[in-house]
Amino acid sequence: MNRRQLLAAAVSLSCLAAAPFASGQAWPDKPLRIVVASGAGSSLDALARAISEPLRERLGQPVIVENKPAAGGTVATAEVAKSAPDGTTMVLGFPGPFAFGPLLQKLPYDVNKDLAPVIITSNQPLILVVNADLPVRNVAELVAWSKANPGKLTYASVGNGSSAHLGMELLKSLSGIDALHVPFNGSPPAVLATVQGETKALLAVMQPVQAQIQAGKLRAIAVTTAKRFFLFPDLPSIAEAGYPGFEIQGWNGLMVAAGTPPAIVARLNSEINAILKRPDIVQKMQGLGFELIGGTPEEFGTLIRNDVARLTPVVKAVGLKVD
Repeated sequence: MNRRQLLAAAVSLSCLAAAPFASGQAWPDKPLRIVVASGAGSSLDALARAISEPLRERLGQPVIVENKPAAGGTVATAEVAKSAPDGTTMVLGFPGPFAFGPLLQKLPYDVNKDLAPVIITSNQPLILVVNADLPVRNVAELVAWSKANPGKLTYASVGNGSSAHLGMELLKSLSGIDALHVPFNGSPPAVLATVQGETKALLAVMQPVQAQIQAGKLRAIAVTTAKRFFLFPDLPSIAEAGYPGFEIQGWNGLMVAAGTPPAIVARLNSEINAILKRPDIVQKMQGLGFELIGGTPEEFGTLIRNDVARLTPVVKAVGLKVD
């Protein structure tokens, strides 16, 4: 065999070796990581762990969940944006670091250039809760109390630039109330501060506040979806309570580094779609306030772009910046 034949044979062998990986057949060949943009014990952490075990079974590799809640989820997102584009490192996040975070501050990543959407996992409404000792039972009474007690309404959030932060600032703008923002690094300390009365109000997903509501330490007064959320039919929306057009969605989804082969993105999407349809997973996550969704990567990309378009004028009108 001459040199030209040897070279041709080597090229052919390399193409055959690469073909299964390119088509996703030989992938994954190492453990996967789900980097969660919120703390351990949060609802998003629960979702990641509910997905991770079935994903391990389906892919034949360990799936490690890592919590990185710092800076409203942008630290976790930046890490994945800079990771190897091989689909083994994913970020599970929410609108803050994916959609409106870039509207509020300069970030070390560009969502459109550095990340690739995989799947919309779920939706969660944010619930407006108040300390049980605050003498208000609905949004109108909260607004009236704030105006009668200027400078006394404080609200907690899970971090600067979070959906909770944006939602309360939007309510402030629409209602004319004065409320001081007190940011925390994740939901556990934000909930604790509101239970103890250090802060008076909080927007949060259901999981971290549910037990405190049942114990009578927090009072739920509204949801942030445009209409009542089917899992909480007795709670009026803020829009219904007198502020039409108010809507802050708490969707969640998975993204990988840009440049990840489309076949791998498609494989992840297919496997996670199947997991999200499992009745046991649906039942478990509904108990934590999740509506599981699924869909295509393209649908997730469209959701992000639509949220950016919808929220850009809101952020500008409110004049919101990360403080």
